[in-house]
Amino acid sequence: MASASSANPILTSPPPPPPPSSSNKSSHLSFLNSSSTSTIPFPKLSHSHFRLRSQPLLVPYALKTIESPNSSVSKGRDLDGVASSSKPVILVSEKLGEPGLDLLRSFGDVECIYDLSPEQLCSKISQFDALIVRSGTKVTRQVFEAANGRLKVVGRAGVGIDNVDLQAATEFGCLVVNAPTANTIAAAEHAIALLASMARNVAQADASVKSGKWQRSKYVGVSLVGKTLAVMGFGKVGSEVARRAKGLGMHVIAHDPYAPADRARALGVDLVSFDEAISTADFISLHMPLTPITSSIFNDVTFAKMKKGVRIINVARGGVIDEDALVRALDGGMVAQAALDVFREEPPPKDSKLLQNENVTVSPHLGASTKEAQEGVAVEIAEAVVGALKGELSATAVNAPMVPAEVLSELAPYVLLAEKLGRLAVQLVAGGNGIKSVKVVYRSARDPDDLDTRLLRAMITKGIIEPISSSFVNLVNADFTAKQKGLRISEERVVVDSSPESPIDSIQVQISNVQSKFASAVSENGDISIDGRVKYGIPHLTRVGSFSVDVSLEGNLIMCRQVDQPGMIGRVGNILGEQNYNVSFMSVGRTVKRTKAIMAIGVDEEPDKDTLKKIGEVSAIEEFVFLKL
Repeated sequence: MASASSANPILTSPPPPPPPSSSNKSSHLSFLNSSSTSTIPFPKLSHSHFRLRSQPLLVPYALKTIESPNSSVSKGRDLDGVASSSKPVILVSEKLGEPGLDLLRSFGDVECIYDLSPEQLCSKISQFDALIVRSGTKVTRQVFEAANGRLKVVGRAGVGIDNVDLQAATEFGCLVVNAPTANTIAAAEHAIALLASMARNVAQADASVKSGKWQRSKYVGVSLVGKTLAVMGFGKVGSEVARRAKGLGMHVIAHDPYAPADRARALGVDLVSFDEAISTADFISLHMPLTPITSSIFNDVTFAKMKKGVRIINVARGGVIDEDALVRALDGGMVAQAALDVFREEPPPKDSKLLQNENVTVSPHLGASTKEAQEGVAVEIAEAVVGALKGELSATAVNAPMVPAEVLSELAPYVLLAEKLGRLAVQLVAGGNGIKSVKVVYRSARDPDDLDTRLLRAMITKGIIEPISSSFVNLVNADFTAKQKGLRISEERVVVDSSPESPIDSIQVQISNVQSKFASAVSENGDISIDGRVKYGIPHLTRVGSFSVDVSLEGNLIMCRQVDQPGMIGRVGNILGEQNYNVSFMSVGRTVKRTKAIMAIGVDEEPDKDTLKKIGEVSAIEEFVFLKL
């Protein structure tokens, strides 16, 4: 399940020229083969963004304009001694490798000021054009407010950007970039180090010997040769872990909905479903991002499905594991050992039961802590920050500029519709070889030459990729991210007889060559297919597979395929009402009366598993799915 996110847009350069025309008023566009460079921004929207702003923030597309008219810094030197010149001024608030600092100094004036308190950072930030942080500095809304419009770019030296308020950055026209690739080998090596040390009880034996004991029989380990390792998340780090594990003689399987099958086969890795991976593995190594879907994905339920005596390694994000559930699994013997480099709270509390468990090996978030990785990260983030200050936009940008207010006012509800259709479609995918092909059909009364759909296409890409990935998708990186995931998106524009006052009549999203969690969402041609349109300014779902529905795309949604008979709405409504779940709407669509129907139910809260189970046990309900929009 996915949860919608929102961030405010910012204004940027004028929109590019419209896409190529089609002589028959229907154009088929390739998402990946376009030779032009996309420059339309890609905002994340919520309902509050439909209102036009009287004083929108303006950010030049080229970030070469270093001085801000609102900046509190003028020529000369301020009271704290920070030099001001025609060069940009860059604050480095945490230690950065010398190669990166040298690159920054070749372009601007660099101030390295470490261990700043939040108050100190806010008091100084208006003197700088760029800020580079690691994970220890919190770049909050207060920091952007205190910058008085001068701060143009924030660089995060690493992958995660949990410590940067992206919404505030976007509102204040500040680009955020990260360094996602330089840590790859270091993190993979650390995962293998934890894997081997856990299997042979190295940490425990070391502590025992240093305490004066000699307990050879107590610390008998297990061999890695011939054991099955499940790599959960087959991106850059996961694939490097797999490569090294194969060299140790392990059988490697992996789960990742976007991993290209050919890349996995080239490494001798079998792609399998989530449940197959966790139920057959002797060792499980976690390399998935922390998203609303993956938060606490390893919990009592998933631990119960694992092979007894499994061993778990986590160098990804602490939040993907329910730590209390892991303690119970360790105490019960379902999990034999765990090796953890990351925790939900860092540093973890001293009284943490995980730290006190002898079968748990821990390290203080050292995944990226090698000399080589630190230097690589320093160079990568320095290049991104310098490029941004020059007006260049890299593929590591994680937020987006704003569209002009007059364009946003027309496209805003359709942009939201596009993202929600993407989020809905990806939740309907059950498995297979991952999502490889998506087709988007736009129906409009306007001439295809007058309909630029790149912003909508990017939002669909965002809706499909973000819920189950660490990627942050905007128009700047949408093509790059889709190509990296092996995802091909094609577009078709169809002219229909409707009002030309509306830019879009409807949007259809089709996903090919995948299995569906909800068989009724599969169209006659075998694709998952959903349609939506904007009604009264609100995105609506209008078709699921071959069934017509009328559903507002807000909150949570339960969809049921049922035998079309009287009383079904009441029966399901009673089940929800008995558990105090408020129903916001109900809609029933059918193809032929008294045969099959689709019932769509909106609920304010996510029902618990027992309530959903009761709905599924209603005899006339043939299948159902819960979707979080």
